[in-house]
Amino acid sequence: MVGFINSAIKKTRSVLSILILILIAGMSSYMNISKESTPDINIPYIFVNVTHRGISPEDSERLLIKPLEKELRTVEGIKEMRATAYEGGARVVLEFKAGFDADKALLDIREEVDKAKAELPQESDEPTVDEMNFSLFPIIVISLTGDVPERSLLKIARNLQDEIESIPSVLEADIAGDRDEQIDIIIDPAMVESYGISTAELNGFLARSNKLVAAGSLDTGMGRFSIKVPGLLEDVKDIMELPIKTDGDAVITLQDIAKGRNTFEDATGYARVNGKKALAIEVSKRTGENAIETIDKVKEVVLRESQYWPESVEWSLMQDSSDDIKDMIMDLQNNVITAILLVMIIVILALGVRTGILVGISIPGSFLLGILCLHMLGITLNNVVLFALILAVGMLVDGAIVVVEYADRKMTEGMGRVEAYTLAAKRMAYPVIASTATTLAAFLPIVFWPGIVGEFMKYMPITLLLTLTASLLMALVFVPTLGSLIGKPSEASIEAIENVKQSESGDLSKLQGFNGWYTRFLFKVLKVPGKVLILSFVMLIMSQVLYGTFGKGIEFFPDVEPDKVIVKLHARGNLSVDEKDGLLREIENKINGIDDLETVYARSGDAPANSAEDVVGYINIELKDWQERRKAKDIIEDIRQRTKGLAGVNIEIEKEEKGPSQGKPIVIELSSRNNDLLSPAVEHILKGMSEIEGLTNIEDSRPLPGIQWELDVDRAQAAKFGIDISSIGDMVQLITNGLKFSEYRPDDSDDEVDIVARYPETYRSINLCNRSICLGISSNNIN
Repeated sequence: MVGFINSAIKKTRSVLSILILILIAGMSSYMNISKESTPDINIPYIFVNVTHRGISPEDSERLLIKPLEKELRTVEGIKEMRATAYEGGARVVLEFKAGFDADKALLDIREEVDKAKAELPQESDEPTVDEMNFSLFPIIVISLTGDVPERSLLKIARNLQDEIESIPSVLEADIAGDRDEQIDIIIDPAMVESYGISTAELNGFLARSNKLVAAGSLDTGMGRFSIKVPGLLEDVKDIMELPIKTDGDAVITLQDIAKGRNTFEDATGYARVNGKKALAIEVSKRTGENAIETIDKVKEVVLRESQYWPESVEWSLMQDSSDDIKDMIMDLQNNVITAILLVMIIVILALGVRTGILVGISIPGSFLLGILCLHMLGITLNNVVLFALILAVGMLVDGAIVVVEYADRKMTEGMGRVEAYTLAAKRMAYPVIASTATTLAAFLPIVFWPGIVGEFMKYMPITLLLTLTASLLMALVFVPTLGSLIGKPSEASIEAIENVKQSESGDLSKLQGFNGWYTRFLFKVLKVPGKVLILSFVMLIMSQVLYGTFGKGIEFFPDVEPDKVIVKLHARGNLSVDEKDGLLREIENKINGIDDLETVYARSGDAPANSAEDVVGYINIELKDWQERRKAKDIIEDIRQRTKGLAGVNIEIEKEEKGPSQGKPIVIELSSRNNDLLSPAVEHILKGMSEIEGLTNIEDSRPLPGIQWELDVDRAQAAKFGIDISSIGDMVQLITNGLKFSEYRPDDSDDEVDIVARYPETYRSINLCNRSICLGISSNNIN
């Protein structure tokens, strides 16, 4: 170490060039480093979703969940696996230990899902595997409203979606409140019966007719020619003109028994912004990308595209996280600057101007070198990192102060500045290294803090380790090198020298200034060591007693003022889409009268991630700036009072969490080999919890009550008519969501459009009985 210091001070130009390079590179890293509000960590949850149109929860558990669980339980590193079966699909949630290798886990899960696909029903859609990450949450939401046809507004939204997703830093732009296009073939049951056409004939013929046959090539000896048989459907007219049955010279086309139209799938939910029906584009960024720059690029795209929209189309930006990030970074930057100024004032008062400036150089040097290392490691600049920088300000000057103060003393004694700073760096090297190492050792274990919270908070010790290590390099290399060029003994050192000479003479009572006062006080204290120990013990006990009596308690993260509030609507029963939306609209109307709200974004039919099964809608509320509104707790209480007393629904209000989300603080899980015992046990626990004061937002995952219809088919009677279960299922689908025949891709669409056959609305009833089949229908009340 001594040889390294000697070499550094001798090669002054090289060392200063390196310092300038570090400052420039650090400043460049600070300007270009990704900035966001919270650390971008991997949440140890991976979701496997399978959709199957119309499947019941019981069948979903048996046909979808069990094959998936059988294969997924072999994945290495799973902490817990939970599965949920619901109408229309299933979801499996895999929880891993925090700090897991997300890429490897995703690869293993996809391999096992591919194995399970062979056991899933053919009618099931392709399973999807998604990871949960903070970056998947929207950083900005663009709402589109206006008095224009739904198709026109949807086309504008999808064009804007394509433009936004072309931004490299954007992961996804999801449209809320939209419906997929489809071709509805409205079949006339009387015509189908009169012509004796079955659904199997229609389904098979349409599937065979919608094909592009690449017939190969023909070599005639005079040339080689490609041959194809074009049969792909291109519009509704092509579909309706398809012949479906012939009798001699008579040809029956699809338009003879049905009507075709371009339409949309049945709505499963609605979206509104401030009470107006809207389409909302939720934009999510990629992991590690700069949120502020990404949002700025999204705004540029919206401004550019809006020039081509009709004047009646209105758009607005909601939940713009860039403003919050800018304010947060600016506040923390101001705090860092304030801390630096206070430290510099104290150092200059104690050591003098010239010496204080030498010490002060270590602050920006350590910060910029630390940020350079953070940028190289791919760590973003967030609130935890900036908080760590504030914490480090007072610690990273300790080593520089020790070295500079010793050099000042030697220069006061007559030694030259080069020799003084060289000697100071050598003599103080190991004490400074030891002092810094003990501080690093205190923060090093926090790097290995387990769990999601550990993944969130580890950026604080990492930042401290980097900046304090950089301060060690500044104190032993760069500051002595600068001091050897511009160092000069400060006037503040003269009193210190006199005190040192007095202490060396042995008469400590004659020391001057604060040192003299402290020495005389210490002499008095040392004469009564027993009383001092007793007083220290009493102070320790009293501090605990006083905190227990007057303190506010203990909580993991402080309760800070939120910027957003979410209102979830819980309701049980066989509610239609319009009934769910009606309940949500009733709550929305009560909330819209509050003046403290910036935007009210409501979605019915869809529930946020990790919500209870009975959530039928939610409202995202963006509050006004905290200087222009009441406290969030008062606003939440106002919302609670306005929405209480609604029959048949339960309102859950959650505020935005500033920190790693841990879900509900209390979770009770019950399991049993006999499923019939679970529901009474849950009911008993809920009854007991309702008597405990202070518990709110209690929810459970029991199956939703409601009515489920089962069709009991007399197989022998059905066989007499030449039909089977598959044929009957096709007939039933004609009165529900429709029977998918095929799909085609029109020129103006990027996605395939389903061709779906349905009965007219007057025939869409459970009491289906015609001359071909007669089904006995019974209802089962599913509790």
